[in-house]
Amino acid sequence: MPQHLLTNFITYIAGQRLFDPSQRILLAVSGGVDSVVMAHLFKQAGFSAGIAHCNFQLRGEESLRDEQFVQQLAATLDIPLYTTRFDTTAYTQRHNVSIQVAARELRYQWLEEVRQREGYSHLATAHHMQDSVETALMNFCKGTGIAGLHGILPKQERIIRPLLFADKDILVAYAALHQINFVEDSSNITDKYTRNFFRHQIIPRMQEVFPAAVKNMDNSIQRMREAEILYQESVARHRKRLLFKKDNTWMIPVLKLQQTVPLQTVAWELLKDFGCSVAQLQQVLQLLHSESGRYVETGTHRIIRNRAWLLITPVEQADAPIHVIDSPSENVRYDNGQLHFREQERGQAAIPTAAELAWLDAARVSFPLILRKWKQGDYFYPLGMPKKKKVSRFLIDQKLSLPEKEKVWVLESAKRIIWIVGMRIDDRVKITSGTKNILAIALKNRD
Repeated sequence: MPQHLLTNFITYIAGQRLFDPSQRILLAVSGGVDSVVMAHLFKQAGFSAGIAHCNFQLRGEESLRDEQFVQQLAATLDIPLYTTRFDTTAYTQRHNVSIQVAARELRYQWLEEVRQREGYSHLATAHHMQDSVETALMNFCKGTGIAGLHGILPKQERIIRPLLFADKDILVAYAALHQINFVEDSSNITDKYTRNFFRHQIIPRMQEVFPAAVKNMDNSIQRMREAEILYQESVARHRKRLLFKKDNTWMIPVLKLQQTVPLQTVAWELLKDFGCSVAQLQQVLQLLHSESGRYVETGTHRIIRNRAWLLITPVEQADAPIHVIDSPSENVRYDNGQLHFREQERGQAAIPTAAELAWLDAARVSFPLILRKWKQGDYFYPLGMPKKKKVSRFLIDQKLSLPEKEKVWVLESAKRIIWIVGMRIDDRVKITSGTKNILAIALKNRD
């Protein structure tokens, strides 16, 4: 009943712990019935609030009318007012997005700036029960996981929705009962927007069969939110059991994933954060039964079958640079760390065997040197071998996975590879009994 709206409003805020009554709340007010009623409720409840209004300049005189109406509302309620105007059309062209996306991005960015600058604890929007039901229904039609069925949440970080408990009809009736004026947005009438189509066409038809459809779906949404808590607790346990990280590579044990029930759901929760789409999920699951080397590439990552593991690595966005070393006294930073160069006399010191150290016969090395990633067709003469060997074959023999291969760099002198960095030097530049000076190179981790 509309006469109980204020009491239910205060009770809902307390029950959901949306904010402390002593805190200041910034209200996003468009001038429509929902946000205007919300402003009146905040005033009547005695909460400290400010009003923020965005003019998107999309409806000519109507946009100006809305702005002036909100100005008068703030004056009537004696509430601080913050307003702004956006060139929304220019934003859509500059960022190549739709009007709806542009308005949402501009609105929330500005509202958050005002909230922080003026010292408000939270931003309140006037989403109500129908808005939440429409959101869940649209998500269900588009295809969604359980998270898409919880509707609009009462609280997300600094954004609160204190009217989610209220039916739209109750808000309209409350405005009529208390003679609260508001303005109508003409864009809400057209069905060209998806939400309006659901609001004006789909839900009313459902209510013809089930008059309490909105309330019933809202009750289901409440239960879905609680079910999601249990769901996420289970997902967290599976994630801890199945997903491991080493450096910038994530690893999933194939056998454990194969034996997981329910496989599809758990796999989706593990992989969706790595750019995996619903369509690609089946391709990834096929990797569980494929040979090593097969992979699926998402928009952001590569998922590779490597023996007993699925390896997940970021997709390289650009070609690695080539570094030129002009003298034997340089230090070079690159993706894998740093190379430190120095030239010294041969002396009596034992030749180091550590993989991260390379001692070369300085007389057989010509500057400048080139540091680059290896590529197909590269070859060298591995230390101790009289015949040349393709780098690709050498890496296979080292049992490197595809992600590990992609991190391999080579050092080149006079178009000859003299070091597979951190792995093996070339036999042609090794130190011999006739060596007088040494080019010593040390691979160190990046600071």
